[in-house]
Amino acid sequence: MKTVLCVDDAKTIRMLVKKALEPEGYTVVEAENGAEGLEKCQEADIDFFLVDVNMPVLDGFGFVEGLKKIDKYSNSPVVFLTTESSADKKDVGKKLGVNGWVVKPFEPASLIKVVNTLVK
Repeated sequence: MKTVLCVDDAKTIRMLVKKALEPEGYTVVEAENGAEGLEKCQEADIDFFLVDVNMPVLDGFGFVEGLKKIDKYSNSPVVFLTTESSADKKDVGKKLGVNGWVVKPFEPASLIKVVNTLVK
């Protein structure tokens, strides 16, 4: 079974992600911000990361920078799940090695498709 870490300060979004992915056979681990997300990476083996950009404590960009410094996650798939869709922010994400960008509100079917494509 594959594990997805959903890092988002909105509890509703984390619930929607769980509701979409758990019936597909994924385990969903939740974190409220980037700092908590990095802690969860040490506690569990994560296969895929869904990350919000705008969060308190440590934002999505900071989370991805920290994640890529952890050897076992340096090549892990990361998708931003966010309301942000500006080209500037997408460029920053690409430079950090983010694999995709899903804009909220999201369609569960399209989220499942993205996760299934990137989790091998």
